[in-house]
Amino acid sequence: MPFEFKRMEIPEVVLIISKQFSDSRGYFEELYKESDFKNYVPCNFPQINHSFSKKGVLRGLHFQLNPYAQGKLVTVIFGKIFDVGVDLRVGSPTYKKWVSVELTPGKLLWIPAGFTHGFYALEESHVIYMVTKEFSKDHDSGIIWNDDEINVKWPANDPMLSDKDRNLPRLRESKANFKYNDSLC
Repeated sequence: MPFEFKRMEIPEVVLIISKQFSDSRGYFEELYKESDFKNYVPCNFPQINHSFSKKGVLRGLHFQLNPYAQGKLVTVIFGKIFDVGVDLRVGSPTYKKWVSVELTPGKLLWIPAGFTHGFYALEESHVIYMVTKEFSKDHDSGIIWNDDEINVKWPANDPMLSDKDRNLPRLRESKANFKYNDSLC
């Protein structure tokens, strides 16, 4: 199997290491193979997104409301990011807890539906993320990156933000509508 799967401190979040096959030309790696992923990420991905972020950019914390909640399989094809998932499922033993990992090429992070997601670009980065539901503008939502209830320990105090992200609400004011037993896809 060309993948290694590691459950994070929040067990629904999974770090995946992809094996790279290298030779004098460069390398080849598989980013996703349904048959290998099915025990850890048993979801379908109807949309794939690509973002480019300059060093110092923070994107997030983003989610889509039910019934269009998205699970995200995130990877970096160039660069390095500090990637974060926060459990927003009311009733979960890890509600309001967060996990982070430094993602570089060859690493993927599965962040289930019911979580909010964000990342900070430690250097110029190209990020690919596969999502379990298509984008729905009417269900697009989020939480401010420096929310005091969640208290993510970001590697920067003054990141570059979009106007949208700068004006996201705090968790206590958000419309998050996730429950512990909701689908992770």
